[in-house]
Amino acid sequence: MPEQREVARFIEENGMTAPPAYRLLDLAAEVGEVAADAAKSSEYGDDPDSLSVPEDEIGDALFALLALAEELETDAGRALETSLSKYEARIDAGGDAGSGA
Repeated sequence: MPEQREVARFIEENGMTAPPAYRLLDLAAEVGEVAADAAKSSEYGDDPDSLSVPEDEIGDALFALLALAEELETDAGRALETSLSKYEARIDAGGDAGSGA
């Protein structure tokens, strides 16, 4: 995935390497910021049509996820293909992509 390689290059050039545990905490924090923006913009669910999240917050979460994948030596593109295949199999088997759990 070219985006993962771009994140890896940026991290390396800027001395931003970190252990996976820190990357995971950063990812959780960034996704929390996305959720907070969504909650506030929708008046905590009272006005779901007004829900919005700034593009840079989505970007921050994506950066954090790709950085985590890089630290774990996981190919994000292949991981996405695996997930899509899993969801397709679930839909084929039962008409729903959910895990049923």
